[in-house]
Amino acid sequence: MTLDDVPGRSAYDADHEAFRETVRSFLAREGVPNVAEWEANRLVPKEFWRKAGAIGMLCPTAPEAYGGLGLDFGYNAIVDEELNYAGVPAGFALQSDIVCDYIAAYGSEEQKQQWLPRLVSGETITAIAMTEPGTGSDLQSIRTTARKDGNHYVVSGSKTYITNGQNADLILVVAKTDPSAQPAYKGMSIILVESDREGFRRGRKLDKIGQDAADTSELFFDDVRVPITNCLGEEGKGFAYLMSQLPQERLTIAIGAQSSAQKAFDETIVFTKDRKAFAGVVFDFQNTRFVLADLKAKLQVGWAHLDWAIKRHLAGELTATEGAAAKLWHTELQWEVMDKCLQLHGGAGYMNEYPIARAWRGARVSRIYGGTNEIMKELIGRSL
Repeated sequence: MTLDDVPGRSAYDADHEAFRETVRSFLAREGVPNVAEWEANRLVPKEFWRKAGAIGMLCPTAPEAYGGLGLDFGYNAIVDEELNYAGVPAGFALQSDIVCDYIAAYGSEEQKQQWLPRLVSGETITAIAMTEPGTGSDLQSIRTTARKDGNHYVVSGSKTYITNGQNADLILVVAKTDPSAQPAYKGMSIILVESDREGFRRGRKLDKIGQDAADTSELFFDDVRVPITNCLGEEGKGFAYLMSQLPQERLTIAIGAQSSAQKAFDETIVFTKDRKAFAGVVFDFQNTRFVLADLKAKLQVGWAHLDWAIKRHLAGELTATEGAAAKLWHTELQWEVMDKCLQLHGGAGYMNEYPIARAWRGARVSRIYGGTNEIMKELIGRSL
C-alpha cells in the first residue's frame, strides 16, 4: 500500500504528485533498506542528507536566488508524508519546515547567501536549541545567555532534547541577550552558532524509548564566542520569530502523525488478514473488523482536515490556534491508531522486530514535542 490509496486528497496538484513519486522512489531505494542499520547505530548518516539534497528533497521552499526551488509548502508536506509513511527516521522536517524559513524570513543577506544553499544541498545540517533542563515548553524561563563583548556574543548555557544534535553543523540557539528585560520574552534572541566554534560541545546522544535513529542530544555552550552578525534578525525579537512560525511547525507535526497512523493501519490490515487464529484469521473476528472500521472512519476525517489545513496554510490563512488544534487532534488520533493496531497484533505487537512496535514507541513523543498537547488545549482555550 501507499498514500495513493487514500481517496479524495485535495491539497495537491499534478506537480506536487509528480514530486511525490520522486521522493517515494528515493526513500524506497536509499532509505527503507537502511533503517534497521540506522536504528542500531542510533544515527542517520550525513551522506543520506546530501543524497536527499541532490534530488531537491531538502528545503524546497528556499528561494531560487539561494539555490532552492522556490516552491510552496505543499512540497515540504509531501516529503513529511512520505518520510513518515515509509518509516525513514531522518530529521528533514526541522531543517526544511522550520530552520529554512527562519533564515529566509529573518536572516541578513549575508546569512542567506552563506547558509541557505548549504541547507538545500544537505552540506549543512541544522538544529534549533530551545529546550533546557527544567524549562520544557516554558521558553521564557530559559537561562542560556548571549552576552555582548565588543563585536561578539559570548554564548553560555546548556540545551537538551535537541533534534539533529549529533549531526548539526549549525545550531540556532535561543538565548537571552537581555536577561533583565520584562516581560522576559523581550530579551530573547536567536543566535547562529557553528559547531566548530571553540567552547561548543555535544553531550550525550540521549537514550529514548522510541525513534532510535533520531540523534536527539544534549548541547553545551561554554563561553562560545560568535560575531554580533550571527544574530538572526533583530536582537530581542527571537520570541516573536519563534511564535510566528508555530502554525507551520505544528502543521508539520500533524502531517507526520497522520501519515504514520495511516501506515500503522495499513500494515495492521495486512497482518490481521494473514494471522491464523481458531481455524480462521484474526480479521474474521467481529471485534477486529469493528476496531478497524472505527479507525478507518477517523483516518478519513483526518485526511480531510489535514488537506483543509494545508490549503489554508498555502493561502497564508492558517492561524496559530488552528495549527495548535491540528497538532492536538492528529497526534491524539495517531496514538489511538497505534495503540489499537498494536493490540490487534497480539503478542507480536510487543516485539520490536515488528514495525508496529517501533511505530508505537516512536509515536509517543508526538503529543509532547512542539508543545505538549496540554499546552495546545490551553492555547485553544485562550482563543475561545
